[in-house]
Amino acid sequence: MDGKRPASRNPKKAPPIGAIGVIQQKIFGLPVDRQVLFSNHKKAYRKSIEKRQRNLIIKVTFLKPFVRGTEKVLCITTCYSPVTLLEKIGIGWLFVYLKRSLLVFTDQRIFHVPTTPSYKYRQSVAEIPYACCSSIRLKGRSLVVTYKKHGIIERFISLAGREKKKVNQLLKSVSTAGEMAETVARTHLCPRCATALPIPSRPCSSCGLKFKQGFWAALLALLFPGGGYFYVRQYALGVMAAVLELYLAGVVAVTLQDMAGGIQTGVLWLVLSAAALIVEKLVAAIHAALLTRECIPRKKQVEFQPVAAR
Repeated sequence: MDGKRPASRNPKKAPPIGAIGVIQQKIFGLPVDRQVLFSNHKKAYRKSIEKRQRNLIIKVTFLKPFVRGTEKVLCITTCYSPVTLLEKIGIGWLFVYLKRSLLVFTDQRIFHVPTTPSYKYRQSVAEIPYACCSSIRLKGRSLVVTYKKHGIIERFISLAGREKKKVNQLLKSVSTAGEMAETVARTHLCPRCATALPIPSRPCSSCGLKFKQGFWAALLALLFPGGGYFYVRQYALGVMAAVLELYLAGVVAVTLQDMAGGIQTGVLWLVLSAAALIVEKLVAAIHAALLTRECIPRKKQVEFQPVAAR
């Protein structure tokens, strides 16, 4: 014996990032590319990035049955869903609460997940296959997607600054060449069986899952204060709309009572209040109907169940 202690083995030493193996290539059941997921735009590993991506991937674990074949998650970030002109005019700054969403970039497509204000799953998920896009680029902090069919453009605004450079780098390696995918634009997927839903609000062609209807959203908005928003489960907006409608209806009622008593000075106020109430009702009805395009299931909770297993 030379007195030297033999080199100790450390079987618990973690393998390097990207090591081959099922366990090392999955996080919470989702297949990922760790070298890409946990690195910055310069392909350098950062512990802070790993922590951030792990926190985000917890919120999208439901995507496990949606991922197919060798597909791997490359990056996850927060943003806001595309905002229509009506929403900009009708709800203003409230869109920052109503349109929050997550974007999950894989090596084959982008998953778009509309969420609650706290980024919780709302039983709604859509996909954007790279093959159906003519271009995907960043403009400021907006992700601008141009689709091959009809040149339709969608903007996902306010991408998180922490992933902006990373996403920009990823997009440089994305190929939109090749044959167009079956889905020609952003298309929602059935939350129960992952089948594409080309026509929003229509029952799933595979499992028959039913979704909220735009007609009923608009009708309930016209009949009841905040009714359309409650129907699509936008409860906070429903309360605000109900308060506003009840206030305007109260003003109209009081003004009519005054006029019945012979007071004629409230004619202009009556016209303005009634007009405001009508406009608010119409905006709420149209907006609630638009929200059903996110393919909101009638059931509040939907358990994933492949068609073959039914």
